[in-house]
Amino acid sequence: MSDPERETPVDEKTTEIENAKHTQGPSEVEKETIQDEKKPAEEKKGRFDKTFEDEEKGPKHALVDMSQIELKAEDLYDKEKVDLEQVEMDDVWQLLQCDEKGLTDEEAKRRTEIFGPNKLESKEQNAFLQFLSFMWNPLSWVMEGAALVAIALSNGGGRAPDWQDFVGIVLLLFINSTIGFYEERSAGNAVKALMESLAPKAKAKRNGEWNEIEASELVPGDVVSFKIGDIVPADCRLYDAINVSCDQAALTGESLPSNKVVGDQCFSGSVCKSGEAEGVVISTGANTFFGKAATLVGADDDTTGHLQKILGQIGSFCLVSIGIFVIAEIFVLYAGFRYSYRRGLDNILVLLIGGIPIAMPTVLSVTLAVGAQQLAKYKAIVTRITAIEELAGVTILCSDKTGTLTTNKLTIDRSTIKPYNGHSADEVILYAAYASRTENQDAIDMSTISALGENGTAKAREGITLLDFKPFNPVDKRTEITYKINESGKMMRATKGMTGKIIELCTRNKTEEVENQLEEDVEEFARRGLRALAVAIEEVTSGDKEGEGNGFELIGLLSIFDPPREDTKQTIDDALALGVKVKMVTGDQLAIAKETGRRLGLGDHMYPAKVLKEGPPAGGKHMSLDDMILDADGFAGVYPEHKYEIVKRLQGLGHLCAMTGDGANDAPALSRANVGIAVEGATDAARGAADIVLTEPGLSTIVHAIRQSRIIFQRMRNYSIYACAVTIRIVLGFSVMAFAFKFDFPPFMVLIIALLNDGTIMTLSLDRVLPSNEPDHWDLAEIFAQAIGYGIYLSICTIVLYVVIIKTSWFEDTFGVNPVKGNNNPEVHMIIYLEVAQISQALIFVTRSHGFFFMERPSFALLGAFAIAQLISSIIAAYANWGFTDIRAISGGWIGIVWIWNIVWFFPLDLIKFAMKYAIRAYHTRARPDHTVPIDPNTGIPLTRTTSRAASINASLYSNRTGFLRRAQKTLHLGGRKLKISDNELRRFSSHQAQVAGAALTRSGSRPN
Repeated sequence: MSDPERETPVDEKTTEIENAKHTQGPSEVEKETIQDEKKPAEEKKGRFDKTFEDEEKGPKHALVDMSQIELKAEDLYDKEKVDLEQVEMDDVWQLLQCDEKGLTDEEAKRRTEIFGPNKLESKEQNAFLQFLSFMWNPLSWVMEGAALVAIALSNGGGRAPDWQDFVGIVLLLFINSTIGFYEERSAGNAVKALMESLAPKAKAKRNGEWNEIEASELVPGDVVSFKIGDIVPADCRLYDAINVSCDQAALTGESLPSNKVVGDQCFSGSVCKSGEAEGVVISTGANTFFGKAATLVGADDDTTGHLQKILGQIGSFCLVSIGIFVIAEIFVLYAGFRYSYRRGLDNILVLLIGGIPIAMPTVLSVTLAVGAQQLAKYKAIVTRITAIEELAGVTILCSDKTGTLTTNKLTIDRSTIKPYNGHSADEVILYAAYASRTENQDAIDMSTISALGENGTAKAREGITLLDFKPFNPVDKRTEITYKINESGKMMRATKGMTGKIIELCTRNKTEEVENQLEEDVEEFARRGLRALAVAIEEVTSGDKEGEGNGFELIGLLSIFDPPREDTKQTIDDALALGVKVKMVTGDQLAIAKETGRRLGLGDHMYPAKVLKEGPPAGGKHMSLDDMILDADGFAGVYPEHKYEIVKRLQGLGHLCAMTGDGANDAPALSRANVGIAVEGATDAARGAADIVLTEPGLSTIVHAIRQSRIIFQRMRNYSIYACAVTIRIVLGFSVMAFAFKFDFPPFMVLIIALLNDGTIMTLSLDRVLPSNEPDHWDLAEIFAQAIGYGIYLSICTIVLYVVIIKTSWFEDTFGVNPVKGNNNPEVHMIIYLEVAQISQALIFVTRSHGFFFMERPSFALLGAFAIAQLISSIIAAYANWGFTDIRAISGGWIGIVWIWNIVWFFPLDLIKFAMKYAIRAYHTRARPDHTVPIDPNTGIPLTRTTSRAASINASLYSNRTGFLRRAQKTLHLGGRKLKISDNELRRFSSHQAQVAGAALTRSGSRPN
């Protein structure tokens, strides 16, 4: 094995020669290899350089006539003709029409007009349109229609327009919209980081001189320079490089810094860890590696979220229920009873106003917003509140490895140290630490010194005097120290580095047995994805620090790996206990992924990314790619479009997916996932794409977030049952009373009931509920069935009370209250108002509990709001003599009768709940005994139902970001542009970037002289 940070496999030269045969003439690599073959010492070199990496590199020319720069667009996108990822630098200069002298200010300005600034555009949601969005859904449309009916169509029977109802409806709409807008705005997208992800400053050569400019001013063709510690300001190809390595973990998922040589590409946003370099910019802004990944975040235009789809179905249930009875009243009241225009319209308004759960979007929004604040206590910041509902139903968690499951900090694995020639593991670590820098450390030196424990830097120089130190260089591929032992005065040398290089140096105790053991250990490390580091020492007997020693002796082999976070394994176990399967999706090598999976208990059933394109191997156990993705423990070597595709396929199979990550390369999948989770320390790009941002290290916060989201889900479910039940009880109860007794209830009193109900129900966002131990899902059949059961029961309760009042004298005889007779007596209206208002609010205590209502204590906020609402209802009943509506205050005796009546009828509601749950469970058992998705017997692919076009359209109407509002925003110029690319456009980007740059320059004419 080789130096883990700087290795280039020896066998790679053969590959490079093969690639060079397709270019014009012999390459320098071929000449160098021919000379290397003459060295006998090189004969066994390949034995000790086995690795899990398999990369092919080789310079080549673009397969076009470079004298004709004017290429067509279709030629520029043809990788077989122009592959700028490996093309000769001379071709890059010609395509970009520039040279090492840099651009002039005039040329840079011209290119800025062609390519735009080197930054990403962000889109701010217009506050006014966001407010309007809460009035833009079918439920609100019905209420808005009712308001128009009240003001514009109520001029019949010699009566003035119904101003009271109109004002009340509008007020109700604005109250709900204001609450929802405030909560969503305050808990909404607080992470605005994509524009800040690019380096703010850059060193560029303009007019032949080096100047520091804003990174946003860079254009393709600019010559830039960067050194250790700098952030690469744009994607570029290097034409001069000295010991350069760049940390690309946040972009590509690679756990180690990547070495860069002349001709290599450096990605925008990566950090230079060592050396200095000069390069030519080939892409800027949205066309960079990072820009492409960030742009893919907006590639999916499916703006209808999961919660919006559920709202659509619940809203449809309510609208259909109301529509049936409105049509029935039109026929019965007008055609049958010959009602006057205004009298019939008032009855219809009762159904429209009372039946529509106008507060549903607001109540759910407030519940989610309050839940977001509660999640913040667990160090989880929610940037899209509807993601909380989806997190409760997540069945698969796709996790990035580097920095998410692991620490992204290289570590020496003490348990795998291989000592040789009688040395101990502690000695191997100590000598390796001697041969490491104590200042300006790279990742390898830092991990080696850290292995000494506390005060490792001091221990690395304790008891010795440094005489000479040779840092790593790409030729020797090792570090070396010459030092003197203070106690004995002996002069020693220690070296560490690439295994093949180190074993070549060794001449002392270099037996066939040692070589064979080394080869076996290197192969073992390669299989496990561990990176090897060989250590050797010698004594300098001459006393001259420049003199030769008595010969290096191999003393040991170290393995370096990126260790899992301390809490990751427990977090994965907790997730599995909650019914959530975890899959690793990483850009690192397959061997590393398998080793990490074994250490975490995830399993090592993982595949390379190429299977996502090629599909499962013929004759294997997987019949389809979807089957393989479902079965796999993870995938390795993936790029952004692979992660995106994995998440998309799992969603297509009916799963709700969460994706965790920390790098810009995770951004597309974070955006596509139902719930994107950016872990602590994530890049701004990942945080900008995520729905939840963790502010504490590790994944343990996710378990808390899942449990809390399931609590929030239960609150929303409880309200949904309540809202549907109230709709049924209003439309059914008042329609039957109108049909049977020609009962005309005042529409304004229904508005009062709705306002009191909404005020009470808002406190559900703070209610005490128990989370489930399995992923939650919306069982709409159960919700609708319970709602129908409750609605019919409560309607019967109201109708029976009405019949007893007007048809008998039992209340007068028994309680001595004043007689109240007449089908539409104003006092009867008040009694019915009080009965409906009280028991409707009490229903929430039944819907919020799984057992008997008194077995699960509600929150004090809910109890307090309920008590206040009951008090207000009773005060209105006792004192309201409003002349503009047909009601009259009733005596305390009648108020007491209504209270007792409701209490008696309230207790059997639990029995209704148990009966409906039993019936639904029995139905599910008969229909789907195993509760699993059916499998196609021929292909083995899970069968899922395709959503109808009508259902998709209906659900989309409940999305706050509707097509109507987007078009309005575009017309009014209220927002910025949204960047988009197609799914399959995201590849190894350098070729595409430079080609687009050349094409744009060509279209704009040649560079002026």
